[in-house]
Amino acid sequence: MDDLEKRDIRPCRTLLLGAGLSALVVYMAQYSCNIIHGSYLAIDHMPAGGIFLFFMLTFVFMAVLRAIKRVLDFTGAELVVVYIMLLVVSSIATMGLGTQFIPILAGPHYYASPENRWGEMILPHINESYVPRGAYVLRWLFEGRPRGALIPWSAWVPPFAVWFPFLFALYFVMVAITVVLRKQWMETERLAYPLCQLPLAMVSEENREGVLRPFFKSKLMWAGFALPFLVGLINGLHEYHHLIPEVPLVTSLGILRGAARLQIRLSFPVVGLAYFINLKVALGLWIFNVLSTLTQGTFLMLGIYSTENMGSYGAARPIFKHLGMGAITVYVFYFLWTARTHLKNVFRKAFLNASDVDDSGEIMSYRTAVIGGILCFIYMVFWLYRSGLPLVPAVLFMLLALLIFVGITRVVVEAGVPTLIAPSIAPSQLISSIGTPAIGTAGLVTLGFTYIWAADIRTFCMSASANSLKLTEIIKGSKRIVFWAMAIAIVIGVVGSSFVVLNMAYDNGGANMNNWYFNGNIRVAFQYVVNKMRTPEGPNPIGWLCKGVGAVIMVLLMIAHRRFVWWPLHPIGFTIGAVGWISALWFSIFLAWLIKSCILGFGGMNLYNKSRNFFLGLVLGQYTAAGMWFVIDAITGMEGNRIFWI
Repeated sequence: MDDLEKRDIRPCRTLLLGAGLSALVVYMAQYSCNIIHGSYLAIDHMPAGGIFLFFMLTFVFMAVLRAIKRVLDFTGAELVVVYIMLLVVSSIATMGLGTQFIPILAGPHYYASPENRWGEMILPHINESYVPRGAYVLRWLFEGRPRGALIPWSAWVPPFAVWFPFLFALYFVMVAITVVLRKQWMETERLAYPLCQLPLAMVSEENREGVLRPFFKSKLMWAGFALPFLVGLINGLHEYHHLIPEVPLVTSLGILRGAARLQIRLSFPVVGLAYFINLKVALGLWIFNVLSTLTQGTFLMLGIYSTENMGSYGAARPIFKHLGMGAITVYVFYFLWTARTHLKNVFRKAFLNASDVDDSGEIMSYRTAVIGGILCFIYMVFWLYRSGLPLVPAVLFMLLALLIFVGITRVVVEAGVPTLIAPSIAPSQLISSIGTPAIGTAGLVTLGFTYIWAADIRTFCMSASANSLKLTEIIKGSKRIVFWAMAIAIVIGVVGSSFVVLNMAYDNGGANMNNWYFNGNIRVAFQYVVNKMRTPEGPNPIGWLCKGVGAVIMVLLMIAHRRFVWWPLHPIGFTIGAVGWISALWFSIFLAWLIKSCILGFGGMNLYNKSRNFFLGLVLGQYTAAGMWFVIDAITGMEGNRIFWI
């Protein structure tokens, strides 16, 4: 074994490097989406910006250090800790919190007008200690501060003092849940964790000779890398010089007399990552999405639809939001039931200190995870209650939100889809399930503010934490440093992104920044609240019926999956089959499934293992192209050069 691999992690330099790169990725992500309106660098469960920086670190910087003096090189374990920090901070930097937090806090006051009636329906029910005060504070945020005026930092201290403890409690609970479930998912069920394959390959020291790690010497990897990188290069140049033709990657196919459309999108990262998915899982993902598209088109032709207002997030239509919610609920309770023996041991260790239960391999003890998680949950419920949500709905809301987070986290670690949202969100599901009278007017306004962290969850800390724990497998000895690495990354993500967004908004005017975060998302959240105030409604029986149907279908699919070896479809596809992002990515998943089936059918596991690096190269090439154009565009001032998630 290499001497470097035998060394313990050197915590000071590892955490300092990880903290510095974490701060950099926060700034890059915000600058790209808000100032130059370029590629989204921290919006997915595998962040493009984080991978780009990690590539520069492992391929360039570490090679230089090793060439200078071998002992300066970082071990694989140290690099994994750095990547974990990048992964966690990226889950917070933009969509997870950073770009939504400040605008939603200030948006209701700024956008209130006689036409939308927010002034009379929303503002009187806002707990003023939760939001910034002062007309000029809000106006400058959206319109830019006058020349010579200072950023009003003091106006933001009170709301931050209220919100930051809640957010830190939320993220602790997310990390704690993944700690509790880690051994069951990794050691008992041996889930695939496809999103961990690339960073693990990049830090591998196996058979290393010279300054480069083996992964970067693979010709197949560079072949896979070249394809999306060249496409990204051409498409980026097209934005500078329109005489250069663009390489189209998206089209669509009308079906059912135009009642539905099948989107055909080639996503190189999704093809690369889906190659590592179990064939039944991959088949289930794209088959259930196509079936969902056909069903929705058929419903439209037959005039079958729901008039319920469920908001803009999740599946496109309320019926499918409820079907997906029923499915994901069954899915979560099923894998918790199968983990009952493990969970019993966790609680015995937490409350009775059972000597036969070993938690030394976790990033924190089971006692800390369980008791700390329970206390943080109670605090969050009390926080929501104090902000205006009645006690019972507050408890139900937190349970519902965590159920969705756990369900999507499980889908991510098992199915490896990097771009994914839930079929429905906790605020709209709570309103549909118990009705607006049980929530009250102030409670509805409080639910509007939960859109900061519980609505457009294309990325969130629990998913990042679950994948991070898989990466810790290569760390020898105690893994407790990983907890502190994640804690530092969370603080940088919350505090750093808030600081960066405020600076950029007051300097440039939020109205000139990302239109969705500083306009659309705010209006979606609070107009939904106003609509519910105008038309109060009780529990929706059709919604409950659809959730029940979704649950029954999921149970039948799981029985077929468990009892019949020949059954080809994994039920996980049904939980997210109607989600819009799966509709965008089904074709790429289909391609990966088809290629992998052919490779395994004709070449067996030997050819599959030899081809792995090519597909990892597809992922790395796309993210490197996005990072490269960010650097170029930031220097030149080019705006709108978005080659990743157009």
